[in-house]
Amino acid sequence: MQIDSVFILDDKAWAGSNLLYRWQKSLGNYIAVDNSVKIFDRHGQKWTELNLPGRCVGMDWDKDGDILAVIAAKSSSIYLWDASVNKISQIEGGMKDQMSFLLWSKISPLLAVGTVKGNLLIYNQQTSRKIPVLGKHTKKITCGCWNFQNLLALGSDDNTLSISNHEGDTVRQTTLRGEPAEIFFSVMKTDERSAVGESTVSVSVDKKILMLFNFNDPDNRIELTFQRHYGNIVSYRWYGDGYILIGFSHGYFVVISTHIREIGQELYQAHNHKDSLNSVAISASLNKAASCGDNSIKIHELSELKDISNVVRLDDETKGLDQMSWTDDGQLLAVSTQKGTLHVFLTKLPILGGSFGTRLAYLTSLLEVTVSNQVEGESPVAIQVEIEPTFIAMGPYHVAVGMNNRAWFYALVDHEPGFKKLKDIEYLGTIASMCLNSDYAAALFEGKVQLHMIEGKDLEEKKQMKLFPDDEIKSRILCHALTADFLYYSTDSGHVVCVLVEDWETVSSYSHTVGVRKVFPDLNGTRLVFIDERNGGFLLSPTNATNTCFELPNFSPTITGVLWDNWHADRGVFVAYDEEKVYTYALHKTTIYGEPRVVLVGSTPLLFSQKPLLLHNGELTCQTASGKTSEVALSTHPFLKRSAGTPVDSQLDFSKQFHEAWDLCKSAGSSSDWAELGKACLVHMEVDLAIQVYRMSGDVGMVLSLKGTQDMNLLAGHLAMFLGDYNVAQDLYMSSSCPIAALEMRRNLLNWDSALMLAKRLAEDQIPFISKEYAVHLEFIGDYVNALAHYEKGMTHDAKEHDDACKAGVARMSIRMGDIRRGAAQAIQHPSRVLKKECGAILESMKQFSEAAQLYEKGQYYDKAASVYIRCKNWAKVGDLLPHVSSPKIHLQYAKAKEADGKYKEAAQAYESAKDWDNVIRVLLDHLNNPEDAVRIVKETQSIDGAKMVARFFLRLNDYGSAINFLVLSQCNDEAFQLAQQHGQMEVYADIIGPEATQEDYQSIALYFEGEKKHLQAGKFFQKCGQYSRALKHFLKCPSIEDNLAVEMAIETVGQAKDLSLTNQLIDYLMGESDGMPKDAKYLFRLYMALQQYREAARTAIIIAREEQSTGNYRNAHDVLFSMYTELQSQKIKIPAEMATNLMILHSYLLAKVHVKRVDHLKGARMLIRVSNNISKFPAHVVPILTSTVIECHRAGLKNSAFSFAAMLMRPEYRNDIDPKYRKKIEAMTFNSLYNTRPDTSELEEETTPCPFCGFQLPQNELLCISCKNNLPYCIATGRHMLKEDWCVCPHCEFPALYSQFILLLETESVCPMCSETLSAKQLKKISDCSSYLQAEEVDQ
Repeated sequence: MQIDSVFILDDKAWAGSNLLYRWQKSLGNYIAVDNSVKIFDRHGQKWTELNLPGRCVGMDWDKDGDILAVIAAKSSSIYLWDASVNKISQIEGGMKDQMSFLLWSKISPLLAVGTVKGNLLIYNQQTSRKIPVLGKHTKKITCGCWNFQNLLALGSDDNTLSISNHEGDTVRQTTLRGEPAEIFFSVMKTDERSAVGESTVSVSVDKKILMLFNFNDPDNRIELTFQRHYGNIVSYRWYGDGYILIGFSHGYFVVISTHIREIGQELYQAHNHKDSLNSVAISASLNKAASCGDNSIKIHELSELKDISNVVRLDDETKGLDQMSWTDDGQLLAVSTQKGTLHVFLTKLPILGGSFGTRLAYLTSLLEVTVSNQVEGESPVAIQVEIEPTFIAMGPYHVAVGMNNRAWFYALVDHEPGFKKLKDIEYLGTIASMCLNSDYAAALFEGKVQLHMIEGKDLEEKKQMKLFPDDEIKSRILCHALTADFLYYSTDSGHVVCVLVEDWETVSSYSHTVGVRKVFPDLNGTRLVFIDERNGGFLLSPTNATNTCFELPNFSPTITGVLWDNWHADRGVFVAYDEEKVYTYALHKTTIYGEPRVVLVGSTPLLFSQKPLLLHNGELTCQTASGKTSEVALSTHPFLKRSAGTPVDSQLDFSKQFHEAWDLCKSAGSSSDWAELGKACLVHMEVDLAIQVYRMSGDVGMVLSLKGTQDMNLLAGHLAMFLGDYNVAQDLYMSSSCPIAALEMRRNLLNWDSALMLAKRLAEDQIPFISKEYAVHLEFIGDYVNALAHYEKGMTHDAKEHDDACKAGVARMSIRMGDIRRGAAQAIQHPSRVLKKECGAILESMKQFSEAAQLYEKGQYYDKAASVYIRCKNWAKVGDLLPHVSSPKIHLQYAKAKEADGKYKEAAQAYESAKDWDNVIRVLLDHLNNPEDAVRIVKETQSIDGAKMVARFFLRLNDYGSAINFLVLSQCNDEAFQLAQQHGQMEVYADIIGPEATQEDYQSIALYFEGEKKHLQAGKFFQKCGQYSRALKHFLKCPSIEDNLAVEMAIETVGQAKDLSLTNQLIDYLMGESDGMPKDAKYLFRLYMALQQYREAARTAIIIAREEQSTGNYRNAHDVLFSMYTELQSQKIKIPAEMATNLMILHSYLLAKVHVKRVDHLKGARMLIRVSNNISKFPAHVVPILTSTVIECHRAGLKNSAFSFAAMLMRPEYRNDIDPKYRKKIEAMTFNSLYNTRPDTSELEEETTPCPFCGFQLPQNELLCISCKNNLPYCIATGRHMLKEDWCVCPHCEFPALYSQFILLLETESVCPMCSETLSAKQLKKISDCSSYLQAEEVDQ
């Protein structure tokens, strides 16, 4: 809200004085000011001055604002000024003392006058009766107030408060604690609102206390005090539902509630003014509060006091402000100052305006009207008018303003200042409203409309003037409107009349049922909206021959006006508005419904205190209370100003702007937007565009459905059906060239009654098929009587499949209706199995078990049949059906019946068929004494309960081992343990419990064996329960007969425990520290392996292998070294050179035996030469190995080598141990070589092959390269060094071999010579790139 200064009154005579002033009540047209009482109008023009004998001491306006009463010093008279005739009259008060106070009643023409001595005079202005009341108070009466029950409260300097009636009789009187100031009547807030009226008097006492005095409860008055730093109470006002606004001298502004629960609580407090506050005022009509202090005015919203709507600073008023007062209508606020000036501000401007086309005229100040045309871009024209208008009318070239019965006309011109005053006209009555067009003005007054020309000579004007209605019409005109060609008016009898302005003849007249109070034609005058006295809205086309009238949908009863959109493309769009919302309507001429329709498109909220003046292309121009205009974009026109994320909904298409909608959907439309656009196109029969829309949204069905239809009624029917308006669609189909479409639609919609009626008219051959479909529907909803009738009607005796379905329906419905014999017979005759099942189910639900079972049996539903036979106890039938029955439940029921009859074998078989194993086991044990089958079933099914039963059976037979076994199987470990303990069967229990036991079970067994001194078993179970120390203790106590197993278990225990002390304890035992008897080194090796101490294990393995080798166990030694070698490799630990060498020599020995066996003497000889060169590692078999070497070298043609090893055998320590079989030959060989002058020492030269590392040519059995100094990997098949181009590995141990040689070897052998795993030539793969193996060899070295 904008606050403008209207005028400032500054009179030298007032300088430095506190002004006394009063606004005229009700109207607020006059303000009376100062001691000499000058009266000014609301524009600051001096109206008159009252000549008084002394200065004015009191003044007040009566309740209607007609009479101003004034009292003056040094006078006992009362002066009354009549505003309507500008005359002053004088009344003698008849009181001898000086008057000090006067006040008019709020509801009657009573004037109360108080004197300085406390006397009271009540004067009735209507009857001139005076009632003097002497001694009302003892001192000067200073303040008072009337209430709406005509009670008068007065305050006096004698510190008393009196309440009197209109006759002056005292009703209540009470003493105060100080001097009273402002007095007001009001109603305190209570939980229950009473009807006693204003019963509470509030009074400011001594400017410190606010007293609330209920004169109906005088003993319980309330005195409110406030914080000292607020200062004194300056002024206060009641407002709302029992709230009080109080201003304090130190600038504080406080609101309290008088509700008894909230008394004493401050609802709002603000330090509004820094130094001082002088006055507060409240305007109920504006719902605002104002305070003034220092040199500023602050205006608050009463609904939200924190919101300060305006701050006005009066910088020239250095002495500060004084009092403030609002007119009753809240338009003007007067503020007086300490230096004697009076400022009047405009706080509310009447919202007056009008429009014609795109041109607006609206009030921008009390005496200023602005004309603007923003759409055409014209500059605004401000017209200074002579009076404060009550109406404004706008035409294409003129503006009219007026009040009462007078109007001023202005012409709009192109030159400065933009307007020209034409004339002013007085009418025969007070003008209610006025309308203009280019030539004429129409004024409504006293139920008539005067139509006259705006410009023209007086004589012509009289000719060009006419009053409506004609004399013969008795009704009163309630409203009117003027377009370019037509005058419209409506009457209280409901007539809406259209007059052609050219010849003043009535063109059309529409008669409504009730009076019509407002009419709103469009720009052309071809359509108009009217509002009747019941607040209904209607659209009328008066130019139409039929005077078509539609009621507007969802028309709010609060609507006050209508505006048509004057944009050329939106001629069918209009808005209706009330104080809060604008409702957008659209008129659609061409629709699938065949006649025009009006649609409520949506609503847009309006800001407070805005009046719509103009609608153009979805933009609403509104007038605000501050005298300005604002633009409101209707939410129903989102395509005008669309932001991201705004949905394109049905509102987009209301004005049939389909192409704009199309563009918008293409740019940012969602699937729902396309659907809405398509729907709108269907409603308006825009078929081509609808096809494009559905094509864009991918709806192929709709595209195909819309294409190729020429008949407009058929097309409209399709569109109505797509939109879900089926009755309209049926009517359109029936009037089209293809009425059968109506029948198809009703069938598809399952509207069977309608479909049958249509079929009788259009296609009688379809009646049976529709009857059958209808019967299915009726059966579904449970209407069996009508379903049966329609199934019977559906029989055609031609279509077999259709007739079968009808017969099935008849069978079902017959049974449902109680005709069981007929229904069952038809079901049995019918070929369908499913029908027999359905009828069986119906009979079963009707508890007709025998018939139901027969139908199930006929339909081969044996499970269902058996189940129903069981329900009627027909066990013979059940037995017959059992071979066909798969349901375990039925077998179980049959088994129970047979067991009850004592037929246990059949019962057991039935239980087995039902897979009820526990009952099978129970019958086998309890009744058939067949434990073998029972045990078999328990083992197969792992049944826990069955195992318990078998355990109890064996317990009865004293077979404790079996009983324990089955107790464990049934998870009764505690019972099994106790039984084993009692009967010395713990070994059995321990074996049975196996890996399923818990730690507690293992501990229990271990403690038992510990008590029985069975150390091996105790240690074993202590180990299982994780008590490694106790386990080791028992293993080391084992007797010698269990020694090997005990040591193995001890090693395993220490390996699991990973406890250093236990490890040391076992090592001491193995080394013989504890008993002086060292144990086999293999145990130490196993211990190191269990502890994953591979380096120690490797050293031990070498020692063990050496011992095995010494005793001649070469395979064992080889296996120990090989296993250790692979373990070290997997742990990525470097292989000790001694281990690698020993393994190679032992492997060469084993290879020699393989090749000798294969009669490959050369390879055998080469390996034996390598072994013999290290003969010291084979002390147990020196002579046999050397003998074999001599023989194989001789056979292979290595004569020199044979001689050298034969010479070695001739040494004395070996000679006597040579096998007699070979001794002579060897001696002869040696002898010939020694004593023959030409001995045969020929030697087959060894073939050379390249080193795999550096490529240097080496003898193929040489394993050390003299060039690169690398130890060469050897072939596990031949013992030769490896070749890059002939590389493969054993898939099990991954040791290398020459591919070609390994293949030859595997022709006769089936295992790997290194790891002894089964192997075939197919498993070998030649490796083309062996670099990774060679790198690994280098790392090891």
